[in-house]
Amino acid sequence: MILPRPDATFHWTSETWGNALRSVPLGAAAQHLFTSRQLPLPDAGAWRAALESIGSTPDRLMRVKQVHGNVVRVLERGRVPADAHTQRPDGDAIVSNEPGLALAVMVADCVPILLCDPVTGAAAAIHAGWRGTCARVAPTAIEAMQRDFGTTPSNLIAAIGPSVGPADYQVGEALVTAFLDAGHPQSHVDRWFDRRGGTLFLDLWAANTQQLIDAGVDSRKISMCGLSTVSRPDIFDSYRVEGERAGRMAGIIVVPTSAKATVGKPS
Repeated sequence: MILPRPDATFHWTSETWGNALRSVPLGAAAQHLFTSRQLPLPDAGAWRAALESIGSTPDRLMRVKQVHGNVVRVLERGRVPADAHTQRPDGDAIVSNEPGLALAVMVADCVPILLCDPVTGAAAAIHAGWRGTCARVAPTAIEAMQRDFGTTPSNLIAAIGPSVGPADYQVGEALVTAFLDAGHPQSHVDRWFDRRGGTLFLDLWAANTQQLIDAGVDSRKISMCGLSTVSRPDIFDSYRVEGERAGRMAGIIVVPTSAKATVGKPS
């Protein structure tokens, strides 16, 4: 299999179950990965294999029931219930400063975003489809990290994994109205939506990158893999391509116990 080339800030790694994507800048601060369709999620055995790749276990896996909004699940150090790994509260982001927890979101075209604050040790996993992006789910997660963990946004390292790309995400006019009604500046909306040949496209990569920057993240600390799930359904799961038959991929980050982390075996 010939793997597509990601942005230079990302690289493929070889795992026991197949290939994963990792961000080089984020890898210096936290164990993490973005899975490919080679891992058949949400099968329990597949979760176990993914967690083994980042040195974690199922009893440390924290997830949410993703509802395409901006609700954030907060897991504070020393206050994480023993059964937290069995709970799936509604939400689209998880933030924590409890070392060793594995925070995960599932996607199949939506944008997976992983964050780490190397100063406080806090981390986040975010699921941003168009509704979550419209509802500012990434800035909302950052606000929770500021409020509960003392994070300074400019310290954050962000990685944006594979999702539907700007050339592939055809949408309707109602989405423009939804973003404007949600209070997004006209200048931003004009950049995020592109009309080509009478067809409207939405750039979720640009929208989420801008929202991270507006929330205080240093643009130099945001890495984006730049690979579209729709254009490479042989490598990635895509709901827009496969519909109900589509599997799911994951973005997973381990809340760090130190400032350094290994980044896996390059492919």
